[in-house]
Amino acid sequence: MTPPIRGAHYDSTRQTWETIWDGASMDVEMEAVQSRRAQETLRAYLPYLDQNSVVLEAGSGLSAVVITLRRMGYRVVGLDYAENALHFSRQYDPDLALVAGDVHALPYAENSIGAYLSFGVLEHFEHGMQPALQEAYRILQPGGTLVLTIPYPNVIWRLAQWKRRLAGQTRIKEDFYESTYTRSALEAEAKQAGFTILTSQPTSHSFTLWGMGPLFRAEGYYRTNALAEGLGDMLRLLLPWPFNFMTLLVGQKPK
Repeated sequence: MTPPIRGAHYDSTRQTWETIWDGASMDVEMEAVQSRRAQETLRAYLPYLDQNSVVLEAGSGLSAVVITLRRMGYRVVGLDYAENALHFSRQYDPDLALVAGDVHALPYAENSIGAYLSFGVLEHFEHGMQPALQEAYRILQPGGTLVLTIPYPNVIWRLAQWKRRLAGQTRIKEDFYESTYTRSALEAEAKQAGFTILTSQPTSHSFTLWGMGPLFRAEGYYRTNALAEGLGDMLRLLLPWPFNFMTLLVGQKPK
């Protein structure tokens, strides 16, 4: 097995995730996955999954998606390189199928997995997402499904970047790597890895508004209020890409 790709911020980003999960709550994560925006994204990719094939979530964190899909009858395995997240998940549900591993060197044979899910993960590697996508392609069965969500450089993100540049900052956190991808750049990455694009669509417009401040925020863990939800619905119709928070891409490994 090829050793995992490691950039300058690989270890510090991993440590940041360990710290994030140390302070997180399983109950809060389970509540978040039931939010309106999370459920809308779930409904968008669910038709592409096969209940008879193994589904891998690469970068599963506290396993909220794994738990949700298992309850719906899917055969889901969670994988993460932050091992404390896996321990917390097992304490919540001892029956979960969880694996410690790196998305750049998956512990699975070629053509063995039915679907590969990755939600807000592949943007955290400064060497880019191509090595991880190629590994996903390797383990997927012919006809297997790739599901990604990746942050989009929306108008609020661009404004925040402009403000950081004026302040002489390069990133929000110097020890934590995160990037964004336009729709065309994300599709190009998936195609380069060999996937056929089935759909790419904007999601979570209300959460783009959450980033603008308290006017759009409700009490709780990254919760949006009714104003954000209502305006988000309008933006999804009128300005779907400028206010896109996360692009959902579904691809397929050719049969």
